[in-house]
Amino acid sequence: MNPLSICTPSSSSSSSGSSSSTKAWVVHGLAIGAAVAVAVGAHAYLYLRRSGKFRSRVVGIIPARFASSRFPGKPLVQILGKPMIQRTWERAKLATTLDHVVVATDDQKIAECCRGFGAEVIMTSESCRNGTERCNEALQKLEKEYDVVVNIQGDEPLIEPEVIDGIVKALQAAPDAVFSTAVTSLKPEDAFDTNRVKCIVDNRGYAIYFSRGLIPFNKSGKVNPMFPYMLHLGIQSYDTKFLRLYPDLPPTPLQLEEDLEQLKVLENGYKMKVIKVDHEAHGVDAAEDVEKIECLMHERNLP
Repeated sequence: MNPLSICTPSSSSSSSGSSSSTKAWVVHGLAIGAAVAVAVGAHAYLYLRRSGKFRSRVVGIIPARFASSRFPGKPLVQILGKPMIQRTWERAKLATTLDHVVVATDDQKIAECCRGFGAEVIMTSESCRNGTERCNEALQKLEKEYDVVVNIQGDEPLIEPEVIDGIVKALQAAPDAVFSTAVTSLKPEDAFDTNRVKCIVDNRGYAIYFSRGLIPFNKSGKVNPMFPYMLHLGIQSYDTKFLRLYPDLPPTPLQLEEDLEQLKVLENGYKMKVIKVDHEAHGVDAAEDVEKIECLMHERNLP
């Protein structure tokens, strides 16, 4: 199988469904307590929630670029007869919280491929430094107004719709947060893999730190089999007001050292809600990951 096969979109534009066994749950609960009352005022918050207007308009954006340093052309790689970007788009379309799903790219080949299987495409500039900035530019070009943007990683072709719904609901339930994301259990063999980003949260489910190294790191320097280490999943959602501010925030030392854009949010004093989900990360970081994904799909009888 050639991982860089020419894009030949399938005529099918929807997945047969997600695994019914996968369910998202929120770390430490999503109940809003006294801190929320301080942030927005208890009466105003209750009014907004009851009226169904608080952060109610949601768009999913799949940022995609051709010029990946580790895997050029990755969005167009064929996975059991469909381009990876199509598989991600089809999974995202199953999320019940998304009013709309678009692909944001700076590459005409990706754009033509996506239009071929029915996706709306927003062309963005090559100067975007990361997926968040690409989402921000795409947001400015959309005709409708949205309250929440979900940044859906294009290299997660098996993303569960429940995970998307989970982070949207988490952000809707936490007015003091501007950002939400998801974690899952970290496998011991991934503990020291710098491509696997780890996360720690506080007792209320807000992010404390993200790292490419193992966190927390104990004195023995070894993995503690009894500790519930958490792996960060790439998907994240933003309040659109914050997303418009994001590109103008100055880079921060921890962000630059770890090369993690989430740290820019935290270092600038913003709050990030985290949910824990039962989801195995199956991202495509390199060409050899494609075969692993295909084998997994065969095992699960996924189309």
